[in-house]
Amino acid sequence: MQIASLYQFPAGSGQGECIALLELGGGYRPQDLQTYFGALGLPLPDVIAVSVDHAVNAPIGDPNSADGEVMLDIEVAGAVAPAARIAVYFAPNTDAGFLNAVTTAVHDPVNQPSVLSISWGGPESSWTPQAMTALDQALQAAVMLGVTVCVASGDSGSSDGVAGRANHVDFPASSPHALGCGGTRLKATATTILGEVVWHDASGATGGGVSAFFGLPPWQQGLDTTTVQGNVHPLSARGVPDVAANADPRTGYEVVVDGVQAVFGGTSAVAPLWAGLIARINTLTGRRAGLVQPALYARESAFRDITRGNNGAYEASAGWDACTGLGSPVGARIAAIPDL
Repeated sequence: MQIASLYQFPAGSGQGECIALLELGGGYRPQDLQTYFGALGLPLPDVIAVSVDHAVNAPIGDPNSADGEVMLDIEVAGAVAPAARIAVYFAPNTDAGFLNAVTTAVHDPVNQPSVLSISWGGPESSWTPQAMTALDQALQAAVMLGVTVCVASGDSGSSDGVAGRANHVDFPASSPHALGCGGTRLKATATTILGEVVWHDASGATGGGVSAFFGLPPWQQGLDTTTVQGNVHPLSARGVPDVAANADPRTGYEVVVDGVQAVFGGTSAVAPLWAGLIARINTLTGRRAGLVQPALYARESAFRDITRGNNGAYEASAGWDACTGLGSPVGARIAAIPDL
């Protein structure tokens, strides 16, 4: 995959790892996977569907439906880590279904995923405190078992699509036990990155901001947010996202869904991309990375710092910011971090 090369991902295929994908609707068609990976010249990954609470792999037949989300997740993760098993956990689109999908994946004795990618979520204000607490506890259990959880930060900018003037962040990306994945717009040739800015255009914008529910984690101590007015404020609670990568649909990811070839984007592509990177690193190190944030925040030089653009309320700045986090990956440098 070209994007993995541009981001200098370490050599590897995810051999011996399992990437879990959480899906709350839609489905995949094996013939689409054969077409997609065949065109890339890659072997067909081992993709299996796991039913949670009676939900099943059920393609709708419309590329603009939840099928698009499912196929984007599978095809991005599979292109980055083609030798990894991909276990797709289908669950009802409810709070209970979401929670049960996470717990099923984390405690799956058969597939034993080492990475979990979640491209679903919603504004913190749309969740009850009880539901957020329960799901956060499930994510905490995941990282304690060595599972790295990569979660999309949302595609509706600093408002997260909520009407009014207040800022909101997306959950579960705002959980301190999730690696929040934000979005950039990448300009590149086939082999070289020419520039990268915050993703924010007519198609959407990367989610990001400050949690109204979760406190400040230790690895974010001493950081600041910068508003578009130029005001700098000490980060007082969990900041989102942690990391970023290309999400602009105009410079997006080619996929095959329901027999149609299309280009998709959004932070929903960034979570499986990062999941594939972590799977490669796990293969290289021979161990599970688990909670990666402390190691990543201690090594900002492993990232391309994004310093241009905004997501509505927040401006990109040197170092961590509430648009693209630490920045986009320099994969080989990340793989070289001793504590991963």
